[in-house]
Amino acid sequence: MSKKVYCLAQFKAKPGKEKALFEVLQSLEPNTLREDGCLQYRLTRHIDSPFAEGNSFPIVFNEIWSDMAAFEAHCQRKEIVGFFERYCAAEDGLAEDWNVTVYSDEPEQYDAPIIE
Repeated sequence: MSKKVYCLAQFKAKPGKEKALFEVLQSLEPNTLREDGCLQYRLTRHIDSPFAEGNSFPIVFNEIWSDMAAFEAHCQRKEIVGFFERYCAAEDGLAEDWNVTVYSDEPEQYDAPIIE
């Protein structure tokens, strides 16, 4: 059974704050990559393509965690909590909107082998 957790943490900056928000988010990468259970933590930005015309937030973290416990531990780190308080929730923060979602690569009702 796969225990990996895939997270998309998406951000929309306030007008004129795109570069500043991207730089603050980049500053989270080095410490996060040192966390136990962090398999991938990559900050990306939206680019245009005629083959990918869907709606999107302009800045997205693509994350892979070894399991839900590692992801949840990450979310509770002071640096991460502080980021959301200062740059997302605060009236004078840089983010206009954000959306954090998690996914599993395991099919629903997967018949995983029993390991004893």
